[in-house]
Amino acid sequence: MYVSARTDYAVRAMLAVTAEHPRLVKAAGLAAVQDIPLSFLQGILLDLRRAGLLHSHRGVDGGYALARPAEEITVGDVVRAVGGALTTVRGLPTSTATYHGAATALHDVWVAVEAAIEGVVDHKTLAELSNTSVKRN
Repeated sequence: MYVSARTDYAVRAMLAVTAEHPRLVKAAGLAAVQDIPLSFLQGILLDLRRAGLLHSHRGVDGGYALARPAEEITVGDVVRAVGGALTTVRGLPTSTATYHGAATALHDVWVAVEAAIEGVVDHKTLAELSNTSVKRN
């Protein structure tokens, strides 16, 4: 699985918002604390809001907050919100990959890879990661 900067930034931003809950977090503060370029982060936050993972509040006292409890948001939710499918084969959904002859069984390998990745990212919540990071500090 390739984790792009956009995906890494999105998960880090969501964890930072989780850590500040229930306080609102400003985009500029997130960018500074997580060392993410603000202009790049703003697009990520928009995608996270559109996916129903964040709420935005306007005004001087505005900022971002989780749209659902951290226990209900998985890393997979965040990854899909900013990057689409978890895995692809030649840019297409893994399930559509077809092979012939000696390579026929390769389809099953890619489907298993996708299932393994889902098994990790869809079962690790922001709350679990946040609790882990708090325990380490």
